[in-house]
Amino acid sequence: MQTERHIRSFVLRAGRMTTAQERALSELWPCYGVDVGEEPLDLDALFGRGAPRCLEIGFGVGEVIGSLAETHPHIDYLGIEVHRPGVGRLLLRAARAQVRNLRVICQDAVEVLSGRIADDSVDEILVFFPDPWHKKRHHKRRLIEPAFVAAMAAKLRAGGILRLATDWQAYAEQMLDVCNASPRLNSLSADRTYVARPDFRPATRFERRGARLGHGVWDLAYMKRLQEAAANPIDDELHGERGQDHAG
Repeated sequence: MQTERHIRSFVLRAGRMTTAQERALSELWPCYGVDVGEEPLDLDALFGRGAPRCLEIGFGVGEVIGSLAETHPHIDYLGIEVHRPGVGRLLLRAARAQVRNLRVICQDAVEVLSGRIADDSVDEILVFFPDPWHKKRHHKRRLIEPAFVAAMAAKLRAGGILRLATDWQAYAEQMLDVCNASPRLNSLSADRTYVARPDFRPATRFERRGARLGHGVWDLAYMKRLQEAAANPIDDELHGERGQDHAG
């Protein structure tokens, strides 16, 4: 019996690959790359330890996840991106910095989350600046929709954090509607809207370009509801202080 194919939130374009990026994908993939099979990944085996885990979906050229992996060696980072030039660029950065706490998957995030990431296995998920698909007829392609938010919530441990950002206000409003409707997530905003930009997130070239053009940026943050009323042991292990509405 065939399963129904989901609507993809991306289009694979023939982006320019540099010689260095091609070489990175060939030579560095055995060190940092993850070839996803049919079974859920064993993250402890993948990273060779037990540690707080952060997943970034759609990391672009790896500016955020690369910076975080370099500056937070006590956290393990798993990035998912479909565009090979960006993956190659991140692999080059990781090799130069000699990071050991980063792994990369080059595959559709919807497919990966559907059965390759175990439930209750990550402490934080980052989705920064997904394609807004501006035209109304393309809104069905947007990544942030109820089924995908439910999948992300399932992968988070209780007390784990989901963070999103966009520079497209209409998409920000849709994100709010979808995430606020999730029965498994609590907004970290007092009025269930937006939060301050977290200090740990470096501004990407894309974001800086948008700022020069006068684009706004909307950040959202949610915590997966605890199964019982108890302090979250993960809170002080991640990137920064809780005062920035961050998971740590």
